[in-house]
Amino acid sequence: MAFGMIVKALSGFYYVQNEDGLFQCRGRGNFRKRKIKPLVGDKVEFEAENRTDGYILDVLERKNELIRPPIANVDQALLVFSAKEPEFSSLLLDKFLVHIEANEIEPLIIISKSDLLTDDELASIKVYQKQYEAIGYPVLVTTVDDEAKVNEILSYTAKHITVVAGQSGVGKSSLLNVLKPELAIETNKISAHLGRGKHTTRHVELIPIGDGLIADTPGFSSLDFVDMEVEDLSLYFPEMSSRHANCKFRGCTHTSEPQCAIKEALMQGEIYEHRYQHYLQFLDEIKNQKRRY
Repeated sequence: MAFGMIVKALSGFYYVQNEDGLFQCRGRGNFRKRKIKPLVGDKVEFEAENRTDGYILDVLERKNELIRPPIANVDQALLVFSAKEPEFSSLLLDKFLVHIEANEIEPLIIISKSDLLTDDELASIKVYQKQYEAIGYPVLVTTVDDEAKVNEILSYTAKHITVVAGQSGVGKSSLLNVLKPELAIETNKISAHLGRGKHTTRHVELIPIGDGLIADTPGFSSLDFVDMEVEDLSLYFPEMSSRHANCKFRGCTHTSEPQCAIKEALMQGEIYEHRYQHYLQFLDEIKNQKRRY
């Protein structure tokens, strides 16, 4: 028996890394019956007669797991959003942040392609940067050739398992290529017709970069709220979670209830309007999904 971590899953095989090297394994036969699906990032017990013929015997308890991308035990997320091509979307960023908060993952927001902006467009992005930093999120506005920012990113990822996520075509693969040039990850330009990039990443894999492990993940542009409850949503907005205990009514949804601390903070300018509007939109999505299920 041995213990290790799954660092890659591909075509039904799980590649387990430990101090003795890398082992190609299959899942145990009864995993499907027990509804266990090993994920990249899982700490596992396994046995292997050689490097290419092993079996995962058990998956140890996870501290978290993501559905898309399918990965477990993540410490932090690099949320990569482009300033342009495709256009920066605070709505999509907030949706990512809610899911990251729900899984107790620390985010680092990276806004790429700042070199494509006019002075006015850059000023607008800087406003967003200040707003998210005021909430408590670290934000880096970068270009792929900004060496100082690259080194700063590596300081964040050291000693952590980090997932890189964001909309297709925002420069995730380009960023990883800069962090570790020998990767030579395939990148595609944006389709002018569709306004989004093609999916260039085929699987999830933990890559040793600097002093940490970073997962390159398929790009995607939507997230759902299947496992989220209406009453929990505000907990994943830090500027709301710090105030909701001051609402008059227990279970306040911060919509039409009187003496709501969140709405009071909104009126005082202590909560940004776009964040509150996104909260309301996500609230409706959760309610609609509950009706469907």
